[in-house]
Amino acid sequence: MGRDKFIVSIGLEVHVQLKTRTKMFCACEVRFGAEPNTLTCPTCLGLPGALPVLNEEAIRRTILVGQLLGCSTPEVVKWDRKNYFYPDMPKNYQISQFDLPLCLGGGVPLYDLAYPKDYQKDILNPGKTVGLTRIHLEEDVAKSTHHGAYSTIDYNRAGTPLMEIVSEPEIDTPEEAAAYLNSLRQILVYSGVSDADMEKGQMRCDVNVSVRPVGTDELGTKIELKNLNSVSNVRRALHYEIDRQIAEVEAGNEIRQATWRWNDDIGQTEIMRLKEDAHDYRYFPDPDLLPVRTPAILEDVQKDLPELPHVKVARFEDEFGITHYDASVLAADRDLADYFESAADGATNAKKVANWIINNLLGELNERSLEIGELELKPATFRELVDSVEKGVLSNNQAREVFVCLMDAPDRTLKEIIAEKGFEPADSGEIDGFITQAIEANPGPAGEVTEGNDKAANFLTGQVMKLSRGKANPKMVTEQILQKLRG
Repeated sequence: MGRDKFIVSIGLEVHVQLKTRTKMFCACEVRFGAEPNTLTCPTCLGLPGALPVLNEEAIRRTILVGQLLGCSTPEVVKWDRKNYFYPDMPKNYQISQFDLPLCLGGGVPLYDLAYPKDYQKDILNPGKTVGLTRIHLEEDVAKSTHHGAYSTIDYNRAGTPLMEIVSEPEIDTPEEAAAYLNSLRQILVYSGVSDADMEKGQMRCDVNVSVRPVGTDELGTKIELKNLNSVSNVRRALHYEIDRQIAEVEAGNEIRQATWRWNDDIGQTEIMRLKEDAHDYRYFPDPDLLPVRTPAILEDVQKDLPELPHVKVARFEDEFGITHYDASVLAADRDLADYFESAADGATNAKKVANWIINNLLGELNERSLEIGELELKPATFRELVDSVEKGVLSNNQAREVFVCLMDAPDRTLKEIIAEKGFEPADSGEIDGFITQAIEANPGPAGEVTEGNDKAANFLTGQVMKLSRGKANPKMVTEQILQKLRG
């Protein structure tokens, strides 16, 4: 039958570590990379008699994310015990939220540039928003490391505030799943609630996927995929699993609800265990934690909501007159957006600032393996450099040389480097003399220009650049040649 005869339904459960100073229910520090089992206390180790205390900042940050994603927040929320037995959970239960979570509804907009690059020209549903079921707040588990014959556990991570963002099964393709994760991560980083670094385990993803024949309404039996530690792995695993499920259905085999893992080494999914349902966890309200009233926190959060990427894109287009694509590139990273806005403020031509950042600065940062946040070149100096091209002080080629020098020595001034390179503009009278000399020495091209051939002016401009030893501005020289020969 093939994939075109089936409807694919994908839902994502994304776990995000919140960027707080302390853990969810105790005062232990949250820090990545510390020596194993050094950031612990009786509470996060689940020792008898230790009682949890709520982290208000974690609650606030979760509500903030909910507001950015259009969620509602119940007036009263509570915490529940999710009971299961596994070495990474020292209490043999996890403090989570069941029926009264912090956030309900909402959705994640899928940004065009969040799709895989090989898919961006063929987006099936541009402007799509994937609905959310809920966002709840819980504690993270410890980190297990398997060594073959034995396993070790680091409890430093146990108790870290963990936000779980659950989508509706509205994602239709692996590429939309990738866009969802990239868009969500962009919003999380923009809001400052998390670094959402998947390599550090700060953002982790479980995938639910099912298939059903076209023409049927009831969702197929879902399979949960685990062990997905990158967006590319999510995409690859989904492509494999969708094809596997379709083959099973076509063969007349029953698909049983279960949890599978992605084996990246062989590029296949493998069964782990039959899937538990909610009743298997025996949820009940945590007797050590009182319910929380949220209106005051919600009111405080709403006073200082950050500007979301898609809102910033629209503002950049309107305020600076740049294209939607350029605005999307610049707004994709908050630090990059802030740098552009500072550099464009008061610039002679904000569009040129945008072009220089996209076509020159980003490439140079990549060459030097630098993030925009590590850039020492000040936005004001960058603006001055771009303005120097617009005002005819430097040619584009000269400006690129000066730019590299500024990247090497960001504390130096533009004037110093221009003088050192010998790029000070020649006297206007001297340039006029060079233009006259070039025209007289090349009557053929000069005649072509007079007759309307603009391209012939480029040859004359090149002659003037030689005579001026590169000190003339080629754009201005061409304009003067055209004016002189055509009146």
